Amino acid sequence: MSFLSFNVMSRGGPMMWVLLVLGATALVFFIERTLFLHRGQISAKAFVDGIKNILAKRRIVEALTVCEETPGPVAAVVKAALLHAHEDEARLRFAVQEAAIVEIPSLDRRLGSIAAIAQIAPLVGLLGTILGFITTFAAFEHDYATASVLARGMWMALLSTAGSLMLAIPARLAHHFLASRVRAIVRDIEWAGNEIMQYLVIEYRASDARGEDERS
Repeated sequence: MSFLSFNVMSRGGPMMWVLLVLGATALVFFIERTLFLHRGQISAKAFVDGIKNILAKRRIVEALTVCEETPGPVAAVVKAALLHAHEDEARLRFAVQEAAIVEIPSLDRRLGSIAAIAQIAPLVGLLGTILGFITTFAAFEHDYATASVLARGMWMALLSTAGSLMLAIPARLAHHFLASRVRAIVRDIEWAGNEIMQYLVIEYRASDARGEDERS
């Protein structure tokens, strides 16, 4: 009898259904987070350079419009800086940091749940294994126990262990993949925030001052 010719879920016992629910939940979370992070990740350098070019033409409203139309936390942080472009440096920095604080938690959402599933799955499998052994030893207590009855407990133990590992390993890899994506976006946020602040404080305001001197 081949491995695929019998009902794995029924032979694996009740813990297999728990693993199935955990696996489906992890898969939904992974797909949702992957799509969310993909939409939010842009080329920070190209975006900030484009905003600088617009600001060099003194078109701050156009720059704000570009930020609003661009998805992701990098655009939101740059927009916060532009909204406070003419305020003092301390308030400008506070506005950028506040925008980053608002955006970053949304990146980490559900990553903890995926990590928890990766950690819980082996424990669920261990519980299924123990239940399988209990079933086996309970059968040994009866003189009329047949080989099929004994095998039922062993199948439950082995399939629960295998199922838990087949869930835990991909879940751990998925968490690592998503966490690396989040770290990359956070680095882009920090770089874009510092870059646009330096530009506004040094170059943009200096250009404003030169323009006022020429008009006077």
